[in-house]
Amino acid sequence: MSKYNSLVIVGAQWGDEGKGKMTDYFGQKADLVVRFAGGDNAGHVINFNGEKHKVTLVPSGIFNKKTTNVIGNGCVINLKNLIEEIEIIEKHSSEHGNLLISNKAHVLMPYHIEIDKALEEEREALKIGTTKKGIGPAYNDKISRMGVRICDIPRPRFKEEFKVIFNYNKKFLKNMFNVELDINFDELCEDLQNYYLKLKHRITDCDIFVENAIKAGKNVLFEGAQGAMLDIDHGTYPYVTSSNTSANNASIGTGIGHKLIEKSLGIVKAYCTRVGEGPFPSELLNEIGDKIRIVGNEFGSNTGRPRRIGWFDAVALKHAIRTSGLDSIFITLLDVLTGIDDLNICVSYEINGLKTSNMPANAGDLWDCRPVYISTPGWKEDITKVKSFIDLPDEAKNYIKLIEKICEIKVEGFSVGPDRNQTILYEDFF
Repeated sequence: MSKYNSLVIVGAQWGDEGKGKMTDYFGQKADLVVRFAGGDNAGHVINFNGEKHKVTLVPSGIFNKKTTNVIGNGCVINLKNLIEEIEIIEKHSSEHGNLLISNKAHVLMPYHIEIDKALEEEREALKIGTTKKGIGPAYNDKISRMGVRICDIPRPRFKEEFKVIFNYNKKFLKNMFNVELDINFDELCEDLQNYYLKLKHRITDCDIFVENAIKAGKNVLFEGAQGAMLDIDHGTYPYVTSSNTSANNASIGTGIGHKLIEKSLGIVKAYCTRVGEGPFPSELLNEIGDKIRIVGNEFGSNTGRPRRIGWFDAVALKHAIRTSGLDSIFITLLDVLTGIDDLNICVSYEINGLKTSNMPANAGDLWDCRPVYISTPGWKEDITKVKSFIDLPDEAKNYIKLIEKICEIKVEGFSVGPDRNQTILYEDFF
């Protein structure tokens, strides 16, 4: 089959699909792993050699010592937290790769966190379940052209120019939320300069570096954050994140031409989960949902919050396939469904008595959706040690084939556990 040198991996549901596991898996062959969106609100847990490792801002390929990891310009970076994360990785793992950071990436400031907290409280009944890490306000400043990029910090006039931005945010907090910003400007400037000096040897022109790598024939893996249904434009707005999470943003978030990216792979769970508020048509508020949550350890890797559980939603996945331009999908956590008598797949929604196979644009309409299911028998056998599709029980094979048929997309493989060796890929394409 065709081999690809550039591959994008994105979540194709509401996040937490196992992207970290898959970027770690493909990252063993990657020369570069590039993160193109999000901030440190997006945690990945990676399991190998019986150990568990967590990353938030650092790309998942960091545990391959031969891989260069790049944080792209589409990310927002809490410099203090990034430095702490790097120190933890270097302390607990001798097997780690290099890390580079785009000089065009925006800096997430302490006042962004305070604004995030105040804004979420102000929403009251309209809370969206933000992690209060400052991600939204950081992207808001970026779009408002009131942000700070990493390349701005060493400029001679930085402090003078930053004073205007700092005062703006200070006044915003006071006038909008009656919150006094308890941050000393001079100390913050000093901190930023110190952070920059610690990271200076890692800062680069991401776009030039990544383009040159692809043109040189190196294997480049692009890593998304969150999931397609949380995309700021195409997700369940306003219950979304603040960046474009689709595969289409891989080029914009790293500064290269889209034609240089050859293949897009969507990661999906064998069921669905969602964290925080927002419509979730196939949600399971019963014993089956509770069982899946416990067996699948469905608690946020970064926040510890219990995830909401739902049956597999083909309507949402087809929407993600279209808006991300996915070429194929990979199914994770198939083993979690073992022991459930009958498995449901949502194939359409019913709104006010009318059926639709398309995702409604308005969140209010989505709240009113009733899922329409088809059922297929489950399996009882332990599948955590299978090594191929042939080894699966017939019911598990049929479940995968059914997803493939309904969503009209190729399934590249599946996983039956958290470890690297529990990943079954049908063909080697990267």
